[in-house]
Amino acid sequence: MDKNTTIGLILIGIVLTVFTVMNQPSAEDIQRAKEAQIKTNKEEQKTTDNNSEATQNQKIEKVQQNNEPSPRASKIPNAPIKTLHLENEYLKVGITTEGAQVASVHLKKYRAYDHFAKNENRPLCLFDKGNGENFLTIPGVTSTKHLIFTTNQTKNTLELKSALDDKRQIVISYSLTENYRLRYSVHLEGFSKDQVDEAQMKWYLNFRRSERKLSEQRKIATICYLQKEDGMDYLSETSDDYTEVEQPIKWVAFKQSYFSSILEADKPFERKNGKLKVNTYKEGSKMLYSHIKEMKMSLSPPFDSKNTASFTWFFGPNEYNLLGSYKSGYDDILNYGWGLFRWINLYAVQPIFEALVRNGIGAGIAILLLTIILKLILMPIQWKMFVSSVKMRILKPQVDKINEKFSKPDQAMEKQTAMMNMYRESGASPLSGCVPMLIQMPILLAVFRFFPANFDLRQQSFLWAEDLSSYDSILDFGFNLWPYGDHISLFTLLMSGTTLIYTYMNSGNMQQPTQPGMPDMRIIMYVFPILMIFIFNDFSSGLSYFYFISTLITILLMLAIKRFFVDEDKLRVKMEERSAKAKASPQKKSRFQERLEEMQRKAKEAQRNSKRK
Repeated sequence: MDKNTTIGLILIGIVLTVFTVMNQPSAEDIQRAKEAQIKTNKEEQKTTDNNSEATQNQKIEKVQQNNEPSPRASKIPNAPIKTLHLENEYLKVGITTEGAQVASVHLKKYRAYDHFAKNENRPLCLFDKGNGENFLTIPGVTSTKHLIFTTNQTKNTLELKSALDDKRQIVISYSLTENYRLRYSVHLEGFSKDQVDEAQMKWYLNFRRSERKLSEQRKIATICYLQKEDGMDYLSETSDDYTEVEQPIKWVAFKQSYFSSILEADKPFERKNGKLKVNTYKEGSKMLYSHIKEMKMSLSPPFDSKNTASFTWFFGPNEYNLLGSYKSGYDDILNYGWGLFRWINLYAVQPIFEALVRNGIGAGIAILLLTIILKLILMPIQWKMFVSSVKMRILKPQVDKINEKFSKPDQAMEKQTAMMNMYRESGASPLSGCVPMLIQMPILLAVFRFFPANFDLRQQSFLWAEDLSSYDSILDFGFNLWPYGDHISLFTLLMSGTTLIYTYMNSGNMQQPTQPGMPDMRIIMYVFPILMIFIFNDFSSGLSYFYFISTLITILLMLAIKRFFVDEDKLRVKMEERSAKAKASPQKKSRFQERLEEMQRKAKEAQRNSKRK
């Protein structure tokens, strides 16, 4: 870049920074906005409470207009709406008598980030009353959504009944089984086959925020579903999405970053009228700063000959071994990447990291040991790359002479031939450094997916990072500085710094552009570590820590190999002897070289013919 361009970029950066700071709301503005929001919420709650009976009457009228019996047809007029609970050491599930719905789920062994940061021992709330609905609709007959159910509860089982008339009754049962699973069944008594066949199960859910960075939770929250024939599929993670079911569905998972709710049918859901939908919250939504996404399911439940449909609900963590233990393919919802990257994570990175963590090693030390193990495995490749880089550095003066000798555009073929002869005679190859890099690159890309999705990092502290699953902040600005963020992540800075050092150590092997208009690769390689500061600032500190340690170990290995194992002077002498021997007894040309020389000859001939014309 020239002087004017540099000055221009600096001025633009200063203007953007000043503009961002000046447009940040003051502390008084933020406080007034919070007070206004609290006041609005209180007024809305008051209005809801005052009009609850009127709202219920409207619901009744709407059902009657659709030729459905009144929700009060349960023969318990004015019955109070209650929330009952089923509880074990893992879950606390709230079930309301209005609609016999799962109204709330709390995970007793985990905490939301806000409670973790304040050291409050409160169970994590996946969703609460008003954030989730599950009900059955029978078109032209009824909907269980607003029916009032009578209850019969034992320790871990709850049975709810609602009679539409003297012949028809709906019975819904819930029972807690092992750890994070809840059995769920619906029985339609006295209904005709046609009515049962038209039934639709609706499930809506709005996950509550549970992690430090809500925007990061939203990036990987979506609906996953297991198809009977084509296996698992999912809706978009980054935008609104919708699909109509084209084949039977075994289970549907409402997934967020570290926890999921999965509804599995004993027999697959039918494809008839099946729909799945995920919505992101827009500006102005009341849930924009408290909830993750809105997820909706509408499927045809698999009723048997006795008009009973049975399911199993999973409410729990996205922990690989736990999900895999159910033998239902739940572990496929973990975003460990696709293709080769997923295979590397599942069969290399995951087993090593899992073994370290399960043996009582802290997550931070486990990442360090994992990095060392991977580097030892890749040591032969690292050796090959370093030796190649040394050879290229030795040949750089000869490369510069060839570039200077064949500097004209019409001499490209001669330059290529001279380069190939030089590499062949000296025993070096520019590709010998690239191929090992391509071999280890999939591992570096695979862990980019592994650490943000790995549950074992959640709320695990290391050094100054209080939570390795989130960013590590050594300084909070109190305002957002675009495009950097509202904090400084130290692991990201260390990762960027080591990458800059590594780039500098290898910059001697980079060639200057020989054609006009070609970019200088050295500038591009130096720009990339700077961009990493902005890209990784909000990412998992465990990921930044891994890349930092990985690059640092690579630098140390390069220095160790250079100092103790590879003598550059001896290697230079060896290459010179090989080159002299090759020139003294020329070897047979390769087919590629013969084809290249033939192309060169034809190009020169075409050039001479064009001049004659």
